[in-house]
Amino acid sequence: MFRYVRWMALLSGLTAAPVLGATALQCVPYARIVSGVEIYGDALTWWDQAQDHYKRGSIPKKGAVLAFRPVGPMTLGHVAVVSRILDDRRVLIRHANWSSPGAIEEDVLAIDVSDAGDWSQVRVWHSPTGQMGARINPTFGFIYPAKAKLHPFTPDPALGSSLRYASAAADIGDGEDGAELAPLPRAATRMASVQTHAMVAAVSPKPAAPRRKAAPRIEADPFIIEYADNSPSDRSLGDVIADVKRESLMN
Repeated sequence: MFRYVRWMALLSGLTAAPVLGATALQCVPYARIVSGVEIYGDALTWWDQAQDHYKRGSIPKKGAVLAFRPVGPMTLGHVAVVSRILDDRRVLIRHANWSSPGAIEEDVLAIDVSDAGDWSQVRVWHSPTGQMGARINPTFGFIYPAKAKLHPFTPDPALGSSLRYASAAADIGDGEDGAELAPLPRAATRMASVQTHAMVAAVSPKPAAPRRKAAPRIEADPFIIEYADNSPSDRSLGDVIADVKRESLMN
């Protein structure tokens, strides 16, 4: 009887708040708050849930939710919110629980690397290493909210612990205010070792001192492969090592 009462108390506590702060902020509540798209459940279900409730498509728009397909250990999929359109192959996104558990990344680069240019495959900025992630991530497409608006996100312990990386957009000029964004050669989206042009290389309309910063690279480096939604799983260490070896051979 005592054991039964103990388990019931534990389960009821789990529905109210994280246990001992062990839960990390997930991508789903973050994307729901920032985009205003009222969908619940695992990220991999968002695309189907959006049918008959929200418009969907393959063209990025500000405030739209980019829904990622589950792949490899990323069994629950992922969702991110478009914060700015740079050109037909580059956008900035805001998302959580991608580069590390609970991490919030705001206005980081995502690049379309699909052959058809339909955003069905993307590479995403990896904040800890300061470069594009090596993994190619398949997506469902974009879910468009009724009103394209970015909502502020305030960290809430009830949603899980989180940390915030500095915005990768700090060095990107404001193209919406007249600055011209340097075009990205399409070949660069298919070559793993081609440098991006100073990430987005905004050309200021006013003379400015040249920046001396290393340009981010798109590199097929298996050691920087990161998976979204790093939730605990029953997979063994051997399974994880096998996945890494398989990814290395693919790249």
